[in-house]
Amino acid sequence: IDFDLILENVKYLNLLAGEGTARVEHTLRGARLRRAQPLPLTLYQNGIVMCHGAFRPYQDPSTQQCLQDIMDGYFPSELQPRYPDGI
Repeated sequence: IDFDLILENVKYLNLLAGEGTARVEHTLRGARLRRAQPLPLTLYQNGIVMCHGAFRPYQDPSTQQCLQDIMDGYFPSELQPRYPDGI
């Protein structure tokens, strides 16, 4: 696992996702600016924790796929069902 590449690509993906920007959210009284909530990813020596979920060891195939997506420069494909319009 290339941790340097993961960190570099996470920074790039955060920029693509609009880190630090706000979107207009319509409310009953008008509208307001709202910042997107970050999805935390914690890297450990022997696994990861993503989105405050369970610990996932590196040997797990879904963890390997998630990290491979990031190393390839893509958002993890496992997030598509939760965020069909992008993250």
